[in-house]
Amino acid sequence: MNAQEVIRSIEQEQMKDDLPDIYVGDTVRVGVVIQEGGKTRTQPFEGIVIAKRHTGINETITVRRVFQGVGVERVFLLHSPRIRDIKIIRRGKVRRAKLYYLRDRVGKAIRVKERFDRKK
Repeated sequence: MNAQEVIRSIEQEQMKDDLPDIYVGDTVRVGVVIQEGGKTRTQPFEGIVIAKRHTGINETITVRRVFQGVGVERVFLLHSPRIRDIKIIRRGKVRRAKLYYLRDRVGKAIRVKERFDRKK
């Protein structure tokens, strides 16, 4: 067994298998584990997925929301133990892979059309 196979098997053990199918344009609520003192709690972060990067254990999503008039973006490592759960609120209908153009938009212009899947 060579080194690559060992690394791949260790990564496979760490990967989560209960993640939903996340696409760019979706509105998601990510439950992030926050540690304060000796206590831990789950804090939700809700926003639009504007980018997906990498595959496997290194897969990340960039989630953007506007909070009190200021755009906030967070990059989440999907298979991290700090991510408790990911819930899809809305499916977005977009025609490109990265939605960085949303950074320049304000107010109602940020809205993304909703996608209604026929199969369910």
